[in-house]
Amino acid sequence: MLNDPGGREQLQKLGTRKVPVVARGDRYVFGQNLEDVAEFVGLGSTGHARLPPGELVKKWVNVLRAAQRYVRQLPAEHLNERVIPNRDRPIRLLSHHVFRIGEAFIETATQGTEYSEYHAQQPPAPGTMLTGDEIVRYGDSVIPRIERWWNDFSDKSGRHQVKTYYGEQSLHELLERSTWHSAQHARQLIAVLERYGIEPDGRLTADDLAGLPLPERLWE
Repeated sequence: MLNDPGGREQLQKLGTRKVPVVARGDRYVFGQNLEDVAEFVGLGSTGHARLPPGELVKKWVNVLRAAQRYVRQLPAEHLNERVIPNRDRPIRLLSHHVFRIGEAFIETATQGTEYSEYHAQQPPAPGTMLTGDEIVRYGDSVIPRIERWWNDFSDKSGRHQVKTYYGEQSLHELLERSTWHSAQHARQLIAVLERYGIEPDGRLTADDLAGLPLPERLWE
């Protein structure tokens, strides 16, 4: 619905403002859990095999380090420009969001905080995250927290349940979702650099992203 002029009104009729949503009549399911979507539309299962938690953590850290490289390359004079014309999100806030996803996950995994609808969307404090260097330093505070959490975490299966705005989910599911969520935005940062004629420093490869259920399109 992001590119649909009537999308906002459709979401309001359903009683939600969050995307992605799959709707049928007045019933809907959030698209965050693809297995829920498959069941909703009658497919039973997606057939997707989720990567083990340890592998997801490695991929996520790699994605976040890549995003730091891309943020360092962003021209300072463009940081307050829109990422895409039809959404009022500055490049600097998208860059912050890549790492905020990680902080939100850690808050849920370690503090029992519910992963609420706008948990990962929480903006930085006013007057902060104004430069690429500041955003990279923020990433440097988040990435070690993810690594420490995983190293100290006793249940490496990730089977225990956590509360999210789209229902109780396994920690494994939220870990996968957070990993591909950051990866999708890292891909978008690559596109932003290309728009300015800048070759991204160390592109994420097909192997880097293999096994993640990323959207087909870049701006979904």
